[in-house]
Amino acid sequence: MSLPPSLRRRAALAVASLAAAAAAFALPGAAHAAPAAAAASPHAVPAHAVTGYWQDFDNGAKVQKLADVPDQYDIIAVAFASATSTPGQLSFSLDPAVGYSSDDQFKADIAAEQAAGKSVVLSVGGQNGTVSVNDAASASAFADSAYSLMQEYGFDGIDIDLENGLDSTYMAQALHQLADKAGSGFVLTMAPQTIDMQSTSAEYFKTALAVKDILTVVNMQYYNSGSMLGCDGNVYAQGTVDFITALACIQLQGGLDPSQVGIGVPASSSAAGSGYVDPSVVDDALDCLTKGTNCGSFKPPTTWPGLRGAMAWSTNWDASAGNAWSNTVGAHVHAL
Repeated sequence: MSLPPSLRRRAALAVASLAAAAAAFALPGAAHAAPAAAAASPHAVPAHAVTGYWQDFDNGAKVQKLADVPDQYDIIAVAFASATSTPGQLSFSLDPAVGYSSDDQFKADIAAEQAAGKSVVLSVGGQNGTVSVNDAASASAFADSAYSLMQEYGFDGIDIDLENGLDSTYMAQALHQLADKAGSGFVLTMAPQTIDMQSTSAEYFKTALAVKDILTVVNMQYYNSGSMLGCDGNVYAQGTVDFITALACIQLQGGLDPSQVGIGVPASSSAAGSGYVDPSVVDDALDCLTKGTNCGSFKPPTTWPGLRGAMAWSTNWDASAGNAWSNTVGAHVHAL
């Protein structure tokens, strides 16, 4: 008899915690190797998946450890990696504010999430991110450093959340180099702003198409943008079901596979400056795009049953609101 997912996750977390404790209390002088992160497990991302950003900082949202992230999340994006003085190179360090006593405890939580079937990726960028990949050297530096962090911590892959521009040629080069190093199980997610996905000629959209062979999902940010054009050429105001469906349609008609398209929204009204929608609106948008039901005034020209799912910024803001977002949208995504 198999355990329910929630109990399997708790068991995995307990085993990982015991392993970390055993390493911490090993006898002095005993011959043992230094604790190392578990290799990223090659489990598959579910056909319909929920992504959530976990904050490695305290900005007023509920501070949590990875073990506190609800079971509804299938991909956990650790926010954020930082730039170094070397162009393209990434670094990562835990903020003491999140409460981990050591890197090993954090690594053990990553391994436990993976043992429970989750993917944990390292997000690059954010609103203040300054990582720049614009030539062959910086592309290699990006790939080498990202792979080093994957090996060190056990991350399954990388999330690209660069909001200050990118070069599609060299970012695609960097990501393909990284995928070649990482091999089976590599997870690549993206979180472009709405303006970045209005046209296939935009650098972000070009990047997504250039790495379509290794891309897991693009969770565009349907917030903090104001009104935008939909695939029918009409203007739609953010904060509505039409805004989500008409803009998702651009990506779906522009060359991305439905399995590579997700809906990125704030988990609570405090999580973004504008564009928050009730979780029920996200559910309606998912139904409209996958089944043609619960649409607003915009009716998609077809349906895309294989749509990947949805993303929340962030698991911390979700927790601050009693996990209302993941309880509603998570269950809906998994029932598609």
